[in-house]
Amino acid sequence: MRRLLFLNGIKAFEAAARTGSFAAAGLELSVSAAAVSRMVHLLEERLGVALFERKANKLVLTQAGRAYQSGLTPIFDALASLTAQVTASSVRVLTIGVGHTFAMRWLIPRLSEFRSEEPDIEVRFTTGGASVPFGEDWSCGIKLGTGDWPGLVAEPLFAGDLTPVCVPRLATSLKRPADLKGPSLIRVEHSPEDWPIWLRAANLTRINARGPEFQFYGQALQAAADGLGIAMGIRPYIDDDLAAGRLVAPFDLSVPKGMRWYLLYRSFQTEQRDFAAFRRWIMRAASEPAARPARRIGRASPRN
Repeated sequence: MRRLLFLNGIKAFEAAARTGSFAAAGLELSVSAAAVSRMVHLLEERLGVALFERKANKLVLTQAGRAYQSGLTPIFDALASLTAQVTASSVRVLTIGVGHTFAMRWLIPRLSEFRSEEPDIEVRFTTGGASVPFGEDWSCGIKLGTGDWPGLVAEPLFAGDLTPVCVPRLATSLKRPADLKGPSLIRVEHSPEDWPIWLRAANLTRINARGPEFQFYGQALQAAADGLGIAMGIRPYIDDDLAAGRLVAPFDLSVPKGMRWYLLYRSFQTEQRDFAAFRRWIMRAASEPAARPARRIGRASPRN
């Protein structure tokens, strides 16, 4: 007869060991950091061994903790895979954690292509912005970052390159980057560094973006499309607008943001045929050239 000790505590410990903190584990498990800490402490009492060394602002696994986690994580992954296989036999559902702007400006306009290839797979979206942890029910996620997501496979999709965009009418008065004026530069609240990065690359350190501020890229780009000012565009959000002529990039200067878009998933999911089909499709779609490849900084000097 199997002797299973305190499954909630085991789950809490594995999440804390994998993510590196009680707070991150709490977000993943939808409980408080204090609740995770209590469950791990009870587990340690029942096992009779210490699993963590609790130091200021960080957790350090003991030798026993490392051994326990190295065995537990594959077990939980296998359990998730088995559950997915059982449920997939009756309903083929692919759940994608993706931010609203990425979904609206790139993924949804191309989703009919995937549906035509895989009509039996039901695609569902769930909130998946940069600050949202990877959900247990996600088949995969699409996030902007540096590629460092412990416990997940991160495959690059796009470089997060920056270039200003506006409507053609406004572009006629922009002969060179120095023609930009601070009050016309539309800002994004959660990415205040975008304009300074690009302006430094264009040798325009005296210009400060002071235009209208919006919470998300999608709102800022819509404001630019409505003629409110010049927005900082980021790939791939601007690809379709540039191709259709709704927006133009007045300057031939593209600057790396220092982040990339990644497809995130757990390693065992490569064995699931529905995810494998989506992965093949999105990697192929992401490899298609942008509508207007802008010159990368470093290859030529900007026009001042």
